[in-house]
Amino acid sequence: MSVQENNLAFSRRNFLKTSALASGGLLVGFNLFTACKTEAKPPVDIANLNFNDFNAFIKIADNGYVTIFSPNPEIGQGVKTAMPMIIAEELDVEWDKVNVAQAKYNKKEYTRQVAGGSQSIRFGWDALRQTGATTKQMLVNAAAAKWGVDAATCKASKGIITNANGETLGYGDVVKEAATLEVPENVTLKKPSEYTIIGKDAINVDLEKIVTGKPLFGLDYKAEGMSYASVLRPPAFGQTLVSFDDTEAKKVNGVTDVLKFGDKVAVLATNTWAAMKGKKALKAVWSSDKDLESTDDHNKILNGILDANDFETRRNDGDVNRAFKEADKVVEKTYHSPFLPHNCLEPMNFYANVTPERIHLIGPIQTPQWTAGRVAQLLKRKESEIELEMTRMGGGFGRRLYGDFALEAAEVSSLANKPVKVVFSREDDMTDGIYRPAIKYRIAASIKDGKLTGYHLKEAAINGNMYDLIPNFFPAGCIPNYKVSTKNYQSKITTGAWRAPYTNFLAFAEQSFFDEVAEELGKDPVQLRLDLLQNVKNTNDEKIEYSGQRMEDTIKLVAEKSNWGEEKEGVYKGFAAYYSHNTHVAEVAEIEMEDGIPVVKKVIAAVDCGIIINPTGAINQIQGGVLDGIGHAMYGDFTFKNGKPSSKNFDTYRLIRMNETPEVEVHFVENELSPTGLGEPGLPPAGGAVANAMYKALKNRMYNQPFIKELQTKKTEVLG
Repeated sequence: MSVQENNLAFSRRNFLKTSALASGGLLVGFNLFTACKTEAKPPVDIANLNFNDFNAFIKIADNGYVTIFSPNPEIGQGVKTAMPMIIAEELDVEWDKVNVAQAKYNKKEYTRQVAGGSQSIRFGWDALRQTGATTKQMLVNAAAAKWGVDAATCKASKGIITNANGETLGYGDVVKEAATLEVPENVTLKKPSEYTIIGKDAINVDLEKIVTGKPLFGLDYKAEGMSYASVLRPPAFGQTLVSFDDTEAKKVNGVTDVLKFGDKVAVLATNTWAAMKGKKALKAVWSSDKDLESTDDHNKILNGILDANDFETRRNDGDVNRAFKEADKVVEKTYHSPFLPHNCLEPMNFYANVTPERIHLIGPIQTPQWTAGRVAQLLKRKESEIELEMTRMGGGFGRRLYGDFALEAAEVSSLANKPVKVVFSREDDMTDGIYRPAIKYRIAASIKDGKLTGYHLKEAAINGNMYDLIPNFFPAGCIPNYKVSTKNYQSKITTGAWRAPYTNFLAFAEQSFFDEVAEELGKDPVQLRLDLLQNVKNTNDEKIEYSGQRMEDTIKLVAEKSNWGEEKEGVYKGFAAYYSHNTHVAEVAEIEMEDGIPVVKKVIAAVDCGIIINPTGAINQIQGGVLDGIGHAMYGDFTFKNGKPSSKNFDTYRLIRMNETPEVEVHFVENELSPTGLGEPGLPPAGGAVANAMYKALKNRMYNQPFIKELQTKKTEVLG
């Protein structure tokens, strides 16, 4: 929906309001993501009104200050700042008079309290604007009634309502009267030209607490009588617990209890150090599974899948086999990516207090509803008995989607009959993770009479993939004969979403491949993409996810800003463009050689994500995604030997370092389209842009991540 659609009907049933609060304000609940349940009714007894009755709401105090409760988990993507900005814009208040607070999880009122897929702003855009605009209209109507004039002759700006005679009333002056009026069915939304908050830089609402170290994250949370728990888990994927001896663990000062649950053992203590020390003192016997997996096994299995051609077809346009038979030349390449851990700055942790009356959960979680449901099922309790509070997260990247750590906390608390906080060490985090799956892609293209006529993408993955997305991304619709085939191997190693799931590697593979095809065709890499996009711009295929025109505009912008085509001695440029999470991104990486080593000096990124809510936050998200993409493509490597991860901490796991981070210059395509995601789309093209720049610098193509490892392998092969 574009922002030109300014007149919106807003159902009275989906807009909750009450009269004055004890603090002298107006409480307005709002329907985020159009998910407010129709059975939700305003509290009958205002005297008994409790903020917990709502998932997310606006509170306007009689002094004019506004509190906006943000329902979505804050994972560092900035929604706790951006979403309230949207409400404040339509509410017409001054941003410096807005206070933002995190709301609790509440299934009754909302259905999408999720941080994942870069979808929060996209799904919330219309409902958040409606919320602010409807609240403003209620206040204007109240002021008009007080003056005895037509509301149409009144205007509101910066929290002040003015009538035709120049008389003014502040929002705080009419909140009580507004609570007695009907909720307007139709409201008029602002045009982009009228925005005073959206599109302006805003400081992260949690910044002061972050830099001053005030309690904000899950690791900061403490409760009276709380025990800390460190959990011993199977050391290898596929192993189970046979027995354990806790004699030495119980001797550790501070350890209060040792509990077995499933194939795990929890050590409870008065502090984290004692709990972790006690866990190390446990003596456990594990089963000796003969089928424990290693990376060498995975490589053979995935190569075997690619060679066997026993795939499921996900998309099949035209006749790929015929195109290949009639081709003058067929280009075929294979690309590989390893498992990767998430490595959140804040390790996994969660607090639980399970009592006969309720289950109180507090911590950093991306999926509160799913987690609450699983806890209820685990403990055989009603979900209505669960109260879940979300803390800010010190990174997530998909790892905190799964909530296994919350389930552990709930189960241990239930067994111990006391409040418990489970805390992972860095070693726990890396060795018992839910990893990015190892994947191999084999891509083939047919060339006939100087044109690209066929394209076949084969995917071999550990534990499956996002089949509904990949077939309909670029280059779907661009090539007449186009096929996508997939096959997976079910592994005991747990895998899942990792920032920009699957496209984080697929973009590198495809964008590297297109550069190779461009070279075969004697075409400029950028021009090849632009030429291909002409075939999809007017397509009627509703399955295709991306926009040919928006992708073209994004590519042209990055080409302009990077001076693509202009050569500079000692600087090697690589290009990549990709669509993911509803956003189009194009990037150009610049590499220079230093002591024979390719060094990424700069990345220029162009982004079409519709309207920008908070430019500072938007730029930060793209910069973070680009650096993450470069770092893992260059250095990220994670292997297994007999079911055990090769790395347990950062002393053996290579991350990008501060002195290796390039300048990232960000440009946005200007339009008035509804906003889309930003937390993930900047990452996928980064690996491809760097790989294509490295080819120009080294005359060596990159087919395997991490690139540094491949360069070392090739160097060894050359030296013999």
